[in-house]
Amino acid sequence: MARMLGLIVRRTLVAALVAFLVASLSFGLIHAAPGEPFAAMFDNPRMTTEMAQRIRERYGLDRPLGEQYIRYMSSLVRGDMGESFLQRRPVRDVLADALPNTFLLMTTALVVAFTLGVTLGALQAYRRGSRFDAVTGNLSLTLASIPEYLLALGLLTLFAYKFPLFPTSGMSDPVLWRFYSPFQRLVDVAYHLVLPATALALIYGAVVSRYQRAALLDVLPDDFVRTARAKGVSPPRVLFVHALRNALLPTITLIGLVFPALVGGAVFVESVFSWPGMGRTIVSALVARDHPLVVGSLVVGSVFVVLGSLVADAAAVVADPRTRST
Repeated sequence: MARMLGLIVRRTLVAALVAFLVASLSFGLIHAAPGEPFAAMFDNPRMTTEMAQRIRERYGLDRPLGEQYIRYMSSLVRGDMGESFLQRRPVRDVLADALPNTFLLMTTALVVAFTLGVTLGALQAYRRGSRFDAVTGNLSLTLASIPEYLLALGLLTLFAYKFPLFPTSGMSDPVLWRFYSPFQRLVDVAYHLVLPATALALIYGAVVSRYQRAALLDVLPDDFVRTARAKGVSPPRVLFVHALRNALLPTITLIGLVFPALVGGAVFVESVFSWPGMGRTIVSALVARDHPLVVGSLVVGSVFVVLGSLVADAAAVVADPRTRST
């Protein structure tokens, strides 16, 4: 219990530090990039100099960069992320709408990826050296090497255009949604979720399978495995009950490594499938030079990554009996 409490305290401090560094770095980079917010509006011939100046004054863009930074960080400490230039409403509200959609996509992809990866890795270790091991090993290596956006485009082309089995974009039917019952809405969201979640799950499931296979091959020569075999336990039970339970710890800790990559991959996948989540919000904000929304999205994303790492560490503590009493 003390170990878990200490872990939570340390991760909370790390999350605060990471959020501060990400906010500072992203603030500096987006202001250093060429161009300015409202550039398209300012290029309008009807936009007078006085009108442009009033817009800059309203959003504090006429202030020195150092003063803008101090004002923004002070507001951020109070929980105020500013107002989105693009959507003309508080950044907090914009992210509150987008974050649950990204969480749904990432959670689904993570569960499927680890279920698929652990199962495939166990089967590969069970049939080590066989044709199945060789074929699935090469396939998983290929999938792990494919960029998220490229696999997403391939799935979209194959299963939404060539064979129109799934929707091409969004997370619900824009026409029939308001007529659906709660159960029909749940089915509709799941239907739209299949392709984007599959794109992420295939890539990270392939990574997990390779880790799980290696972890199992390290455990199989251990004494407790030989003892179980000597007692006449069937090979599948030895693998999936005795060996796999002890080989899961490295795979559980892998969640902390996969989570940041999954957050980054969601940006591309959400853009390809027009999934209304954090990734699509960040891309739109970058294109529009929406400074508050970009910085706020990156700060929330960084905290999200730290929390994912905390979940992985906590799961490892729970899964490893040697750490429960320390």
